[in-house]
Amino acid sequence: MSLDTLRDQFPALQQPGLIYLDNAATTQKPNAVLEAMHRFYQEDNANVHRGAHRLSARATRSFEAARDSVTRLINAPVRESVIFTKGTTEAMNLLASSLGSLVLQSGDTVVIDTWAHHASIVPWQQAAERVGARLCPIPLDAEGRLNEAAFLTLLAARPKVVVLTQIANALGARAPLTRWLPLAKAAGALTIVDGAQAVAHEVVDVQALGCDFYAFSGHKMYGPTGIGVLWGKVEHLQAMPPYQFGGEMIHKVSFEQSSFNQLPFKFEAGTPAIAEAIGLGAAAEWLMAQDRPALAAHESVLLERARNGLAAIEGLTLYSAFEDNAGALAFNLDGEHHQDVGIWLDQAGIAVRCGHHCCQPLMAALDVRGTCRVSVAAYNTADEIDAFVDAVRDMREFLHDEAN
Repeated sequence: MSLDTLRDQFPALQQPGLIYLDNAATTQKPNAVLEAMHRFYQEDNANVHRGAHRLSARATRSFEAARDSVTRLINAPVRESVIFTKGTTEAMNLLASSLGSLVLQSGDTVVIDTWAHHASIVPWQQAAERVGARLCPIPLDAEGRLNEAAFLTLLAARPKVVVLTQIANALGARAPLTRWLPLAKAAGALTIVDGAQAVAHEVVDVQALGCDFYAFSGHKMYGPTGIGVLWGKVEHLQAMPPYQFGGEMIHKVSFEQSSFNQLPFKFEAGTPAIAEAIGLGAAAEWLMAQDRPALAAHESVLLERARNGLAAIEGLTLYSAFEDNAGALAFNLDGEHHQDVGIWLDQAGIAVRCGHHCCQPLMAALDVRGTCRVSVAAYNTADEIDAFVDAVRDMREFLHDEAN
């Protein structure tokens, strides 16, 4: 598929004068996703699993077909291990609440990386505080990577849980999961991977990774907002208590006691985000229909072009801009507030993200209040990257001229 043909599938990209480079925050949606959601609301709108009528039967088939699509996307061993959530945030809260109550005791440790999003940090921080456990961050090394020697030291304390970010949302840097997950397992820890930034950029195989749990969001992989996935090994999910209570997740209710449904429904209380799940399934099918290695190679070329262009600008600092970054680069213009850079770029029609990226501990470790983040997707072009670099250079030259 040509790049022009691929871009034609995304209506939002047809707006004149728009260069969208904020993909780590959310990606645009292809027609396949938009049409699947529209078709549900137009033709099949009904609640799932409970109805005896044809609309409910069709809605249920589409909803559960989406679960099958996600199962294939991440190579989950069984479909029952794929839990629909509102996104990575709810998946992490579910784990911290349910798994945390099961395994954490006073004096235990939970290891988490300094790259972590607040959605990973805060739920486990609160779970640890409730029982007198400790949240222990993996610090950065001098290059801005996670410090492996420090990680090994933390593992020596035999943590109960290790939470790792596959690709850092604020930086685009990759964690060495293939090396670290076996080390964490050998130390006796349950392993959780935040894959929110990974699924759109590379093929994910949860069985090959060997983690115990994997979480991601639909809206960062060309799907809709308000839907995501928690995958877990069946034996762990079966042992965990429910996270929320209500309809769908029950087996039998009386005023004396209640019993709970089987997986995956045990963790899907209430009416689910049906249209969003169907949209997520369509996004999964769309991704699997693409030449994933070709898309990844294209994105890598775009990031290299952006990295080289930014590095040539005097007075610009790049953060953790490694050759194996995926999706994103972070930078600041020396002496300029990151939000001012974002406003300048917006006036040029270029959308990037500026701020702490829900990673305040990481910003503290980098000794900055925030950064600008440029993030690419499969539909971006070399011309868009060049326009972005030129706009940053123009701002630097304008500020230099003003100062003189």
